[in-house]
Amino acid sequence: MSIPKEPRQLMINVMYLVLTALLALNVSAEIFNAFDMVDKGLKNANNSLDAENAKMPDLIKTGAKKKAELQKYADRVDPARAISQEATTYLQEIITKVVDEGGNRNGKVDDDDYITLNTGAKELKGKRNFDATTRLLVDDGKGMELKKKIIEIRDKYLALIDDADKATFSLPLAIDDKSWTLSANKKKNWADFTFGHMPIGATMPIFSKYINDVKASEAAVLNYLANKVGTTTDLVIDQFRVVAAPKKSYIIKGEQYEADVFVSASASKSSNTGISIAVNGRSLSMDETGTAKYTETPNSVGKRTYKATAVVTNPTTGEKKPYNAEFEYEVGERSVAISASKMNVFYIGVDNPVEISAAGVNSNDIKVSMSGGGGGTISKNPDGTFTVKVTSVTPKGTFAKIVVTAQGMNASKDFRVKRIPNPTPMLGQKQGGSMGDGEFKAYPGVFPVLENFDFDAKCEITEFLLIRTARRQDPEFSPNSGGRYSGKSGTLIAKAAPGDTYIYQDIKGRCPGDQAARPLGTMVVTIK
Repeated sequence: MSIPKEPRQLMINVMYLVLTALLALNVSAEIFNAFDMVDKGLKNANNSLDAENAKMPDLIKTGAKKKAELQKYADRVDPARAISQEATTYLQEIITKVVDEGGNRNGKVDDDDYITLNTGAKELKGKRNFDATTRLLVDDGKGMELKKKIIEIRDKYLALIDDADKATFSLPLAIDDKSWTLSANKKKNWADFTFGHMPIGATMPIFSKYINDVKASEAAVLNYLANKVGTTTDLVIDQFRVVAAPKKSYIIKGEQYEADVFVSASASKSSNTGISIAVNGRSLSMDETGTAKYTETPNSVGKRTYKATAVVTNPTTGEKKPYNAEFEYEVGERSVAISASKMNVFYIGVDNPVEISAAGVNSNDIKVSMSGGGGGTISKNPDGTFTVKVTSVTPKGTFAKIVVTAQGMNASKDFRVKRIPNPTPMLGQKQGGSMGDGEFKAYPGVFPVLENFDFDAKCEITEFLLIRTARRQDPEFSPNSGGRYSGKSGTLIAKAAPGDTYIYQDIKGRCPGDQAARPLGTMVVTIK
């Protein structure tokens, strides 16, 4: 960039350079911590890949001994390992140059390239330095050399794959040579796009990622060679769950309990996953689908449990891993039971819940009907219980009858039918008695309460006669419609004073199922 002659333009350019430097210096510590975290994760993954790849050569070479024509695949194992080593060494050399360029620049990486933090941890001295990466990887051409090397390594890996398989073979190591051309920021090449003005701390995960791609590509090639010689290196499934599929989970004493026990998503018996299944320590034979059948005939009722164990052998490592699960089933005897969920009485105007059970019989095979008095009907609920509705009281000595038929068994039960009991007229929580005028005036009217009644039923007051008797005054009367005070009744209540007496006479109410209002008696309140 040429130096401008005008002082104003020169000042603007200098300010731009200063701003760029400040932006680079102010990259937050959190971002660099994230870079470090990603880099450590990639390094751990690389170590895992190394461990897995190290197991493969012997397996492939042993598998190739089965047939002479397979030897060509065994011959490609060592070159694949060498390619990986070559690429890893090259990338490590670049990392050394970058770290040294941002540190003491003595041609190697040593303690002088790091600083010790207050916590005792060490970090790269030049992790925020972006001049070093730009100078080395962009200006000096080391980045484009890296690009060329990655393409070269990829081609070497692909040379180990049969021509017929190359079109479908997937290799992790690759160069994205398109994104940089589409970038809004003008970049002169791939290296400038990837490393230009990147702090050293941000480039470390990039290099670790390429090392990871190299090792993953090595694994892909080794797995390909293993498949070619007939040595399966991966289990077809990597998650296992023991499953018991009983024909029935509830059986009758004397019947045989039978269940299929298997590993979900299991391989066939002929596969090389080496699955074995046992129940309570007893080995079971498996059919060709990998399913074992477990049978037993219990001689007593009650709950029974058993433990199933599946052992899966990893064909690569030979490791045997067990998977356990416990299952249970119930043993009972056939019987039919009918019970009202509340009591042996049906009430008019409400839903009467009934529970019907037939041990050892499928619920779809249970037939339920209702007969006798009460004008009742019975219907089944989604949860398997039943609801009875009745319309008339059964005379003394007669009943409503529930009849159940289930696989040749019959049962019936009689129920009385009654009206909902009389509710108690109350003012708040009191059934009359003595109360202060303030409390008395606060109640809006008379309301019925069904005491000790288990059903969800709501009654209502239909009418009453309100009488106020005050000292040395004639009684005042007010017929009231409904439970709430209305008309003159509200006026009489407002007059309440100590010594007054209020009489609620001829109280009547109606409950669900009533054809007409029923008398509920009288209530007396004395104002104190």
